[in-house]
Amino acid sequence: MSNYPPNNKKQPPFLKAGSVVGITCPSGYVAYERVAYAVTVLEKWGFKVVLGKTIGTGEFYFSGTDDERCADLQTMLDNPEIGAILMGRGGYGMSRILDRLDLTKFMRKPKWICGFSDITALHSDLEASYSVPSLHSPMCGAFTPETENAPHLLSLYAALTGAPLTISAPASPYNRTGTCKAKLTGGNLALLTHLIGSPSEVNMDDKILFIEDIGEHLYKIDRMMLTLKRAGKLDNLSGIIFGGFTDMEDTTRPFGQTIEEILWDKVEEYDYPVCFNFPCGHQDINYTLSLGLEHQLTVTENGSSLKVIR
Repeated sequence: MSNYPPNNKKQPPFLKAGSVVGITCPSGYVAYERVAYAVTVLEKWGFKVVLGKTIGTGEFYFSGTDDERCADLQTMLDNPEIGAILMGRGGYGMSRILDRLDLTKFMRKPKWICGFSDITALHSDLEASYSVPSLHSPMCGAFTPETENAPHLLSLYAALTGAPLTISAPASPYNRTGTCKAKLTGGNLALLTHLIGSPSEVNMDDKILFIEDIGEHLYKIDRMMLTLKRAGKLDNLSGIIFGGFTDMEDTTRPFGQTIEEILWDKVEEYDYPVCFNFPCGHQDINYTLSLGLEHQLTVTENGSSLKVIR
């Protein structure tokens, strides 16, 4: 019996006991020690783990040369025994190798691509070019003795195995109430704007858009949101979710708006549901999102919820 969900052969099969998870690092350097505990937890979940050659290796900022990182990821994409690929970390570097990847064998048996931040480039390319769902998820550094039973980390297990998954968010004065059902898309704001005009640019019409970011000046967030708006990316959404915008910086002469005000200004004119304070992004609480799958977003005066429609 096929482990594919009905009527969607491009969706990777959900994992089960004995499934194989590969770990590679296609972007920035990651120390082996940051990966080791993730292996322990994945094995507790019942999975087998295969480590790539880019774990604990380095070439300046990166986990290896472009050739090395591309080859390591390609090997895992081609391996039919691997059911999911968990990225060691993000950083920067995925877009340097994106056009060199060959997804021919991957498309014969798609697998879950797991990660966030710089991995947004691969998530977006999978959606734009192949309509393959993927997981905006914690990476290896999130696995620690303190977090292994935390709900946000267990959401990755739920997403990988096809278990029910609903994520809640607290109320915000900037929320706009409403309910919608649509496919979920998005990721890191800087990467989404970086991909506009490229083959990896996602059509966001009639979708729920999720965005987050870290370590940017407020004026840069304003500029990137204006880029999305001027490109028409915000015009025809079913809903929008703002996750963590952490470690934001201001200029010596203040920008004059808070991060919430900057984001709200760009979507105020529309009528779709708007959710702030969603627990996902570059922060300790980082839930897994099933990009490319149908979700129901519900925003009320008391808070919000996002439910995967299986």
